[in-house]
Amino acid sequence: MKPTIRADIAIVGAGPTGLTLANLLGGMGVSTILIERNLATVQEPRAVSIDDESMRTMQAIGLADAVEAIVARGYGSRYLSPRQKLFLTVEPTSRDYGFDKRNAFQQPDLEALLRGGLNRYAHVTQMFGWEMQSFSQDDDGVLVEIADADGAMTSVAARYMVACDGGRSPTRTSLGIELAGSTFAERWLIVDLVRTENRFRHTEVYCDPVRPCISLPGPHNIRRYEFMLHVDEDEKTATDEDFVRNLLAQVGPDRDCVFRRVRVYTFHARLATRWREKNVFLAGDAAHLSPPFAGQGMNSGLRDAHNLGWKLAEAIRGNVPGNVLDSYETERMPHASEMIALALRMGRIMMPHNAIKAFLTRTAFRILGAYPPVRDYFAQMRYKPKPRFRAGLMWVDERPEKSTIVGRLVPQPVVEDTHLRRLLLDQVLSDQPVVLVFDEFPDRVVSTHSVRLLQEAGAEVIGLTPEWINPVDGSFSVYRDVSRLFSAPQMKSYLGYALLLRRDRYIAAAEPVSSVDSLCEKVAALRACPASARSTAPLIVAV
Repeated sequence: MKPTIRADIAIVGAGPTGLTLANLLGGMGVSTILIERNLATVQEPRAVSIDDESMRTMQAIGLADAVEAIVARGYGSRYLSPRQKLFLTVEPTSRDYGFDKRNAFQQPDLEALLRGGLNRYAHVTQMFGWEMQSFSQDDDGVLVEIADADGAMTSVAARYMVACDGGRSPTRTSLGIELAGSTFAERWLIVDLVRTENRFRHTEVYCDPVRPCISLPGPHNIRRYEFMLHVDEDEKTATDEDFVRNLLAQVGPDRDCVFRRVRVYTFHARLATRWREKNVFLAGDAAHLSPPFAGQGMNSGLRDAHNLGWKLAEAIRGNVPGNVLDSYETERMPHASEMIALALRMGRIMMPHNAIKAFLTRTAFRILGAYPPVRDYFAQMRYKPKPRFRAGLMWVDERPEKSTIVGRLVPQPVVEDTHLRRLLLDQVLSDQPVVLVFDEFPDRVVSTHSVRLLQEAGAEVIGLTPEWINPVDGSFSVYRDVSRLFSAPQMKSYLGYALLLRRDRYIAAAEPVSSVDSLCEKVAALRACPASARSTAPLIVAV
């Protein structure tokens, strides 16, 4: 009889999404089995950019400092004409979520770091060298049949399974879930160098209709080049050494550099039509495939992990309404779609179909660049859709959709405590729902009785004062917004409010401080109930 290994969660696939999810669940005390067919994490460069939202996820798993030590932080982009004249600069400097908006890395280093992070958790089992053969599920959970390279078989029994098994996901295929979208006709040649002679630290985008090219920086003087191939250039031709070196000679000083990897890729823009089938969830490339032009493929997968991880942890801890787990797809699918659409729009700028369209595009950007608000819109990457939910585990307020902060990822300023110590906001928050009292005098406007009620419901209570008011602790800790992120018009309009933050730091609700007690029921709705305390009341879901 085959041995059966038991855990709360089985994760299939140990790429960035699976590794991050395993770290999140490990930190939440959830027994997890990570199944990966390869014997080790990847050894070749793939994804190369990690954004500020994903760095915040790295912060949530306690690895932000370690990740920052291996990335080239805060790079931008320069868009160049066919004559290599600059016509658009993107160089974000704001740190809305506590980190630089764009950071370059090597995927082998990141995956090794994430795998090492799992060693902190005895309740996370790593099964590298084991491949899923099949799976079945019933109302009680999922049974996964796995085999090693020698053909030895075993079973994994878990309450839930998360498939992070890539763009060709066997799990998605087995479930009969379709990928909606398209495959680009354009193929791209990817050239990774061991070391570059190009010392320019930002991305260079060559918007040439004859041969679009992207030159991407990396840490420790590495560099990647991506060239669009013509219809008559097959893979053998494109990967010929002389052909590659001649392309490199046209865009910089790296013609004679040593290659680390030369590959041809066809990019996809696809979205799974469903992300859940009973106890099985899709995440990362198994759920969505994005062109690389916005650098959001891996980052979208890390958002999946952060969104799903805490919901699974609550479901394992006790009883949750069914729509808690359904909200994963409800919340993540629209934003993943927005990121794919952004990549396609950026691709149209990078790949003008002819010289006339290229000229018109450059001219438009030069004219718009003369207007400071528009120039800053592009320079600060405000064109990138902000993470926000229009439906899911949240309680909408009465404000218009454009002005409400409910459903948005809360900003992460540097905060100062009453002892003048400065930290990022998330560093002072515990891993549970948080009621953030944003007021000039948080210690005065929320009573000890209300604090006790919120704590009994399962929340931590924290106060935050605007930049111009020094904090004073009351029955809970109070901090000052040093970075002034809460002084931006949209956030400042919520001065005098209590904000309910989920475990993934999205704002689930906002109530005037005079009505703070009304958050108790909402806090409880975000926490699992013991079996003896099952509630029949549905969770309020925004629609």
